[in-house]
Amino acid sequence: TRAEVNACDWGDDPRYVDYGKIYASRFTLLEKAKARGFTRDREAVAAFERENERWLPNYALFMALKRHFGMKSWTEWDDEDIRCRTSGEVIERYRAELHEDVELFTYIQFLFFRQWEALKAYIHSLGIRIIGDLPIYVAMDSADVWAEPEMFQLDEHNVPTEVSGVPPDCFSEDGQLWGNPLYDWDYHRRTGYAWWIQRIRHALSIYDILRIDHFRGFDTYWAIPAGETTARNGRWEQGPRVELFRALYNALGSLPIVAEDLGEMFDSVRELLAESGFPGMKVLQFAFTGEDSVDLPHNYPRNCVAYPGTHDNNTLTGWFAEELTAAQRKQVVDYFALTKQEGTVRGMLRGVLASTAALAIIPMADWLEETAAARMNTPGQAQGNWQWRADAKKLTPALAAEIRVLTERYFRAAK
Repeated sequence: TRAEVNACDWGDDPRYVDYGKIYASRFTLLEKAKARGFTRDREAVAAFERENERWLPNYALFMALKRHFGMKSWTEWDDEDIRCRTSGEVIERYRAELHEDVELFTYIQFLFFRQWEALKAYIHSLGIRIIGDLPIYVAMDSADVWAEPEMFQLDEHNVPTEVSGVPPDCFSEDGQLWGNPLYDWDYHRRTGYAWWIQRIRHALSIYDILRIDHFRGFDTYWAIPAGETTARNGRWEQGPRVELFRALYNALGSLPIVAEDLGEMFDSVRELLAESGFPGMKVLQFAFTGEDSVDLPHNYPRNCVAYPGTHDNNTLTGWFAEELTAAQRKQVVDYFALTKQEGTVRGMLRGVLASTAALAIIPMADWLEETAAARMNTPGQAQGNWQWRADAKKLTPALAAEIRVLTERYFRAAK
C-alpha cells in the first residue's frame, strides 16, 4: 500500500538517490507484494516464465542463491558444487530448497516488465522514443557468468585470467580498471554469436534504440592481467570486428543502434564504425584543444549523435568554470560568439542544436545549467555516482517553452 511505501526511509534529499536506504528497504516491500499478488497473477507469471525461459530461471535461482549465501559474490559461495554448477542434480536441489526466493525474484521481474510495458506505451503515446544503454561487458558477479562461464575468459576454477578496462587517458593517468570478465570470442564465433543475438533482440524489445557502450572494444579491447591494481599493464587484443554485426544483421535485420565510439581511436575502429553504418558520437567537451577537432560542431557528419557532454563528463557549467584553461575558455567564447545576454551554457547548447548531427541529446542538467554537483558519473571514482535527480520545481513551463523554441528553430521538433 502507499502507506507502507511511505513508512520506509528512502532518504530525505530529493536531489540525490540514497542507494543504501533503498537497498535496506526494498525487499521487505517486495516480499509483501509477492505474498499478496503471486497467487492472483500465477497464470500471467507462468506465461512470463515461458516467454523468458532463456534467462529467467538462471537469474531467479542466482539471486535466491545470493540471498542464501549472505549476498556474497558467487565466487565466494561456500558450496563449491553450486558455485561451479557441478551437476544438474545440485542445481535442482537448491532450486527446490530455495523455491520461495526463486518465486520472489521471478515475480519481481514479472512486475517490472509489466510496469515497464505500461510506461513505454504511455511514452510512445506522447511521440517519444526510448534510447537504452547496452554495456559491452557484464559483471563478474552476474547470472550470465555463473550460469555460462564458457562464454568468458576464465580458468578451470572459473576465475578470470584477464579483465576489462581502458588504458590511461584524459580521465585517468592509470587508465580505468573495470574488472569485468572478457568474452571468449572464439566460443561466440563457434556458436554463431547466438548469445549476442539473443541479448540484442531482448534489449530491442525493451527499448526503441540501443546505444552500445564502448563500441571500440569490438574492434580491439584492452586486456589487463587479473590481479593488477591499475589498467596500465594491459594490452590490445583482437575483437570480433564486423563479423559480429553481420551475424546480428542476418538474424535481426536493420539495427537501430548508436555506437559509443569514444576512447582511443585506431583507423581500424573508424573502419568498423563506417562498415557497420551506425551513427557515432560527438561530444562538445572534447573539442576545445586549440586545433580543428572532429568534436567541433562545424565538423560533425550527418550520421552522428551530438552531445554537449555524456554521463561521464562534468555539466557544462562545471566544465567551463573548473576544467578549462583561460585559453580554452577564450576559444569557447570566440567559437560560439557568446554574449552575456544569451549566456555561456545557452550559447553552447545552441551550437550543438544548430549542428548537422542527425540527433542532438542535451542532458537535463545542462538545460538547468546545474553546477558540478549535478555531475552524473566520474570515471574511476567508486562513490557518489548516478545519484543526481532533477528538482521538479525547476521543470517549469517557461523551460519547456524555451526548449520548444530552440528545437523548432533548428528543425529538431515539428512546429
